[in-house]
Amino acid sequence: MGQFTGKTVLITGASYGLGEGFAEGFAKEGADLVLTARSTEMLEVVAERCRKLGSKVTVVTGDVSVEADVIRVVETAIKEHGKIDSLINNAGVGDMRGVSPENFDMATWNWIISVDLNGAFMYMREVGRHMLERQSGNIVNICSIMGSGANEANIIAYTAAKGALRNLTLQLGCEWADRGVRVNSVSPGFIITEMVRPALEMLGMDKWIASRTPMRRVGELEEIVGPVMFLASDAASYITGHDLLVDGGTNASNGTYQIPPIHHEWNKDSAPRVGKGYPGIQPRPDWYEALAPGIPGIHYPMPEA
Repeated sequence: MGQFTGKTVLITGASYGLGEGFAEGFAKEGADLVLTARSTEMLEVVAERCRKLGSKVTVVTGDVSVEADVIRVVETAIKEHGKIDSLINNAGVGDMRGVSPENFDMATWNWIISVDLNGAFMYMREVGRHMLERQSGNIVNICSIMGSGANEANIIAYTAAKGALRNLTLQLGCEWADRGVRVNSVSPGFIITEMVRPALEMLGMDKWIASRTPMRRVGELEEIVGPVMFLASDAASYITGHDLLVDGGTNASNGTYQIPPIHHEWNKDSAPRVGKGYPGIQPRPDWYEALAPGIPGIHYPMPEA
């Protein structure tokens, strides 16, 4: 028996990408599912795969930014399954135009906030009320490393929404803790799915992401599914109000080199570094090579006057 047998999990944004991965992960562990997104056709493809794994799956089409849709999805989930044990608040949108903050238009700002923040809150409110009445349940919000620190790839409305969602996680995780409801979040770094893998590899984005990540690679889908399922499981029964960074070390770093630090060249004879490190993504400049022998007077004798 799977660790989620007898549990019902509601997943937003479940038609592709991370949501698709979450659905299959929970299904493999015995959960029954309520899947929602805007596309019925895409949801049914995911649902059919999960049904083949033995799950009872209810598909409910809806837009997370529309309050009436949120209420309808939650009511349908409770009607069809009797309860909701876990909410995976995954639905989100971004903006790939690369528009700078000083030029960012309010139409796009409002759209992103309406989905990534308002929609997530409405689901927490509606599902949370149901869980509070039962004195049981947990919510896992999908935040982002862009919600807890600056990043050169940030979309200004996205970072605002995810930062606010992280704070909501902390607030509700504490506010609902004594009434049997846990609220946590997972903040992924750059996670690659099969849908986006070809584009990232073709553009070289995977190499750029790896160059600024301490683990020197992008994350894989299963590496975010596992942490989300952990926080939704009984194994995390004493964890609430926590944001789990799943980012290959990105947010723990004060800066990750793209040109190897020059001190890696020092002490090669007396105390060489163990293991092969990241080689960097570009040729070293001339000024950099001049420092390779080390510091005069420490790594080699001072030149005679």
